[in-house]
Amino acid sequence: MTPRTGRRGAPRAPAAPWTGRRTSAPPAESGGTFGVFGGLVVTLLASLISLYAALVVFVPVVVLLTPLAIRTQDGRNVYQLLALRIGWRNRKAKGAHLYVSGPLSARPGGRFRPPGLLNKVTAIEGRDAYDRPFGVLHHPARNLYTIVLGCDPDGGSLVDPDQVDVWVALWGEWLARLAHEPGLRGASLIVETAPDPGTALAHEVLPRIRPDAPPAARAVMEEVVERYPTASSEMHTYVTLTYGMPPGQKRRKEDVVTDLAIRIPGLLSGLIAAGGGAAYPLSAERIAEVVRVAYDPAVAADVLDARAQYGGTGLEWEDAGPAAAVETVGSYQHDSGVSRTWMLTLAPRGTVRSSVLRNLLEVTPGTRRKRVALVYRPIDPATSARIVEADRRAAQFMATSGRGMVQARAASEMRAAEQTAVEEASGAGLVEFSLMVTVTVDDLDQLADATVAVRNLTAASRVLMRPADRMQAAAFACTLPAGILPWEQTLIPHELQEAL
Repeated sequence: MTPRTGRRGAPRAPAAPWTGRRTSAPPAESGGTFGVFGGLVVTLLASLISLYAALVVFVPVVVLLTPLAIRTQDGRNVYQLLALRIGWRNRKAKGAHLYVSGPLSARPGGRFRPPGLLNKVTAIEGRDAYDRPFGVLHHPARNLYTIVLGCDPDGGSLVDPDQVDVWVALWGEWLARLAHEPGLRGASLIVETAPDPGTALAHEVLPRIRPDAPPAARAVMEEVVERYPTASSEMHTYVTLTYGMPPGQKRRKEDVVTDLAIRIPGLLSGLIAAGGGAAYPLSAERIAEVVRVAYDPAVAADVLDARAQYGGTGLEWEDAGPAAAVETVGSYQHDSGVSRTWMLTLAPRGTVRSSVLRNLLEVTPGTRRKRVALVYRPIDPATSARIVEADRRAAQFMATSGRGMVQARAASEMRAAEQTAVEEASGAGLVEFSLMVTVTVDDLDQLADATVAVRNLTAASRVLMRPADRMQAAAFACTLPAGILPWEQTLIPHELQEAL
């Protein structure tokens, strides 16, 4: 499962927030173009032999290439739809859309391991240069290692526009640095919002009330603790960084953890400078808690209560999954929640401001939890230069070959491509990105309202998204702060997809 991605150049100046390259055509369109030209060439060569031979070659070519020209509203062709439906039917026939864990299940160990793409993941604990614990998730199938950083952004309220521009520029520089991180395969920024259960406020206020306080003052404080959570929300921001080993190289897990411990302070300082507020690494226990709450939202208050009273829950990664989960065509049911995930199909056109995703990131009424995940795939500087120049030539060709409004839009794309080329030449980075949104509600009847809400939010954010139908379980895992990279899970390597 690979949502269509775009490319953006990391900005170098506050005046140019989020300018850069956007993919001009999906790989399937390029493959169809090559197929058409190849079929015509073979037909012409066959016509040199006889007209009958040319007809024998031309008819199968038309039959095979016609499904590529038939596309749905979200850009998929007939072959992609068939592959998706066949894969879904195979999973249903094998029972892979059902998951049961725990002591009463047939799975060995009797524990509640996370399902699907996270089933083989293991957690390791390490300490950074400041002796802070941090968790490392090891993905043995791809030999990848993921660290999770948490931060509390300051937000844009009552902040001068100049300061926001500085934060945007520093965030772009932080993304540009990812291309120079040795072994980095991908990164993601996940913003999770949910209604405030009020547990943290109660533990903060109630123990501070003096026994000899006036009854009126006590009644006021108790009423604040009771009513304030109904109008408030909690927001958590996570940054995941996934590293891989070079082909053929083997390293001990302890050496990898030591290497990551050295990098964490520098990564945190960059996040703090970019407006991330208090940034810190997440321990293995904290990562397990986040995943546990995502699969079972009803325990969120209990987790906060245990953390406030005892300083932690003692939860391990092997017990962070659901007791049962069922994947359907358009939803994913897990313990006390039902989720649906959407994937990006078209990024915002034109100039993109820092507030473009503000409505999408805020709490959505009527939902239990919501996660917005931006997935990044850094591109090395040499490849970035080739991509930028190719985009520049393509934009110039489109601007000089169109007519009317098409020419005007192409001219705008050409100016953006020129600006991206200038920024890349001055040291800016280039990353592929995609956006995914997961909304969790209490039952299936609420999914329809959540779908309407997400449709309105995406329209306000100028993005087009489609539901991850028949792949909801995998898409749900991709929006968790667990380091799942979609392009690492495809049967066809990402480099081959780009070549097509």
